[in-house]
Amino acid sequence: MTARPQSRDSGCTLTARARRLLRARPSDYLMAFSVASASLPVVGKSLEPLGGMTAMSVWGARHLPQIVSATAKSWFTPGSSAIRERERDQTRAVSDAALRGVVSAADLDIDWPEPEQAPPVWNALRHRRHLHRSSVRYGSDPAQVLDVWRRKDLPLEPAPVLIFVPGGAWVHGSRTLQGYALLSHLAEQGWVCLSIDYRVAPHNRWPSHIIDVKTAIAWAHANVDKFGGDRDFVAVAGASAGGHLAALAGLTGAAGHDREFADRLPAGADTSVDAVVGLYGRYDWQDRSTPERAQFVDFLERVVVGKSIRRNPETYRQASPIARVHPKAPPTLVVHGSADTVIPVAQARDFAERLRAVSHSSVGYLELPGAGHGFDMTDGARTGAATTAIGLFLNQIHRDRIMISSKHVI
Repeated sequence: MTARPQSRDSGCTLTARARRLLRARPSDYLMAFSVASASLPVVGKSLEPLGGMTAMSVWGARHLPQIVSATAKSWFTPGSSAIRERERDQTRAVSDAALRGVVSAADLDIDWPEPEQAPPVWNALRHRRHLHRSSVRYGSDPAQVLDVWRRKDLPLEPAPVLIFVPGGAWVHGSRTLQGYALLSHLAEQGWVCLSIDYRVAPHNRWPSHIIDVKTAIAWAHANVDKFGGDRDFVAVAGASAGGHLAALAGLTGAAGHDREFADRLPAGADTSVDAVVGLYGRYDWQDRSTPERAQFVDFLERVVVGKSIRRNPETYRQASPIARVHPKAPPTLVVHGSADTVIPVAQARDFAERLRAVSHSSVGYLELPGAGHGFDMTDGARTGAATTAIGLFLNQIHRDRIMISSKHVI
């Protein structure tokens, strides 16, 4: 009596596999081969980068034509030079305006940093002067390591903490070079910063990425005091894919909002955060309303998640920060460039609008005129103002938290 249902199930499985094979592209076969080869004894570990390179090539093949086209249009359209200069000149004004009502007027009365000609990445060695400890383990997996950034003369009282999550399309999560300008700026102001690595696709499918971010947050709550940090004030920031992960971690850190991830974390792990900063992040994994968004979801299906959105809609909803906004969301600052050709600025606008409509916490939105993707590594004209704005926002949230805590003590 059981043979017939088993036969039907087998038939369905074989049919599904056949359909997947028919839809598969050369890149799918290459990724499958690289993932399989990585499990080989002895040589498997050395073959792991093949999967990452294949995944990055899939991402690049989809985005490079848009990037090249937009860049060419920006440089060769008549009058474009004047437009670029005018947009750069607006940076400090829009940064100031984005924080009005969130940061006190007195704190905004500052001399904003002058634009720099050199790309921020060229100043990596100067920024690294505040790198205190490298490759600290926050979990058992080899990828779960972080760097500690702090001043040598950190005051005795516990310092506020920021966890920075690097980007890389969920297939490359290296902390090298990413976020250096921001980490250096906050460390100079007395923060303890943790810049993390995390597991990536295709060898580690979703939700390994967010589990690692949450594991790092829990580690900070339990251990950051060893480096002078305040275990009771932990913020999270991220860029690109890291912006998505930071936003999702912030929105699912409160009790009752992380049920789908809690069983993969140590019992009693504290994954709450006090503030979120998202830089040019992707906040919606469900929307396929435009060709660009449909192409992105296809990339997720083939490379990052390994499951179709049609059969697993809840997986994509749970991974979408815009779908997880709730009234107790932490204070959030969203930063994006108006000329981003990798993740269009509409993603940031929609996310900030949703936060403002639902969240009871402070929400800031900074849209940098003319800035592109990864501006904090390539665009010296805007990075100083952006990092200053982020510092002002985070310091304001930290002061607000201290004030609330002192009232409770009284």
